Amino acid sequence: MKELLHYKDYYGTIEASLEDNVLYGKVVGIKGLLSYEGTTLAELEKDFKGVVDEYLNDCQRRGIKPQVSYKGNFNVRVTPKLHRDLVVYADQRDESLNSVVREAIEKMIY
Repeated sequence: MKELLHYKDYYGTIEASLEDNVLYGKVVGIKGLLSYEGTTLAELEKDFKGVVDEYLNDCQRRGIKPQVSYKGNFNVRVTPKLHRDLVVYADQRDESLNSVVREAIEKMIY
């Protein structure tokens, strides 16, 4: 499993370029490119935090709402049969389709 940097509800990747002998990454989950780099993990994390702070400050100066990495909703494509079976399962338990899917994902992840 990949490790991610985390700061102020933003997450960033950790990559390495052996050719350039540098660590680098980008903020994930938002549109646009916010990238950072460093030669050590400490430098990488410092630059990551600086990029996030700079992004938030820029949004504030421009009077725009910063993007959030994860809003809590996404689309999932399933087969029509699985869709039907999930709806029947949820209905039999007097639950919503969303709650059934959320519970299944939580069991898988946690």
